[in-house]
Amino acid sequence: MRGPNLLSRVPLTKKATILAIGVLICASQPVTAQENADAQRSTLSGVFTRDQANRGRDIYAGMCQSCHSAASHTGVAFANSWGGRRLSDFFAFVREKMPKNDPGSLSPEDYTLVIAHILRLNGMPTGFDELPADSIALRSIRIEVRQKAH
Repeated sequence: MRGPNLLSRVPLTKKATILAIGVLICASQPVTAQENADAQRSTLSGVFTRDQANRGRDIYAGMCQSCHSAASHTGVAFANSWGGRRLSDFFAFVREKMPKNDPGSLSPEDYTLVIAHILRLNGMPTGFDELPADSIALRSIRIEVRQKAH
């Protein structure tokens, strides 16, 4: 006759080890596309701070504005190019291509500040946490653009 629970005869330290292994196995399972989509944050959820966007405005004025008007990366142009994509894609593009005369010359933090400014130009709300200068963390943020009423 079997006991009510096989683990009832296992010492407590071994039970903890078995539980830890189970947690690690579950955590290491691949995430499905649907789970990944559900876990993504949106730029409409406040993914940068007001201060971050203000600092980005200053960098934009000094490094970007001479070549780019705000209209070139706001509104419909921005929505058509970046809407629905990951923020890491936008970060990579800006980091690898800008400024045009010296691509990649800014720090990752400065690129993130400029992106925060561009997000604010596109009507994205500010939040309490700064946008990270980490392309892996930015992969979990989806660029979502507000639809204007006609």
